[in-house]
Amino acid sequence: MVKKPNILLTGTPGVGKTTLGKELAQRTGLVYVNVGDLAQEGQLYDGYDDEYKCPILDEDRVVDELEDKMTEGGVIVDYHGCDFFPQRWFDIVFVLRTDNTQLYTRLESRGYTGKKLEHNLQCEIFQMIYEEAMDAYSHEIVHMLWSNTPEDLERNLEQIVLWTEQWAKDHN
Repeated sequence: MVKKPNILLTGTPGVGKTTLGKELAQRTGLVYVNVGDLAQEGQLYDGYDDEYKCPILDEDRVVDELEDKMTEGGVIVDYHGCDFFPQRWFDIVFVLRTDNTQLYTRLESRGYTGKKLEHNLQCEIFQMIYEEAMDAYSHEIVHMLWSNTPEDLERNLEQIVLWTEQWAKDHN
């Protein structure tokens, strides 16, 4: 059986995780999992946050749901949080970052307003997801990627595809 790596794509909402993840799955044959969609399909929630107007993820149930798939390998996980996933799951972690002016426009077009918009922009300004990833995983596997332009997307795709190919050579 050919071993395949597990990849985490994380970053503030609106930085391009889903676009990158779906295209990466196409190019590599890895399985793409959007945790937001997974939670919605399985109703993996633990209440509702009135302040941010969104459901609260039941992190334990998400981990239980993904455990078997992650053990098999070959999975790209896309989520804006990362510290609740077991460290052993991932071979590499990519934190996507976006210039705040662009992020503001992207989030506004998604209907983010008020406190939710402000909080996500502050998350990006203070590199909170990057810090979270650095605290949760071995520093050697955490990489920051800029995701502002279509050229950034293409460069990130090429870089991760090459990494995936090298990983497969090294582990099979």
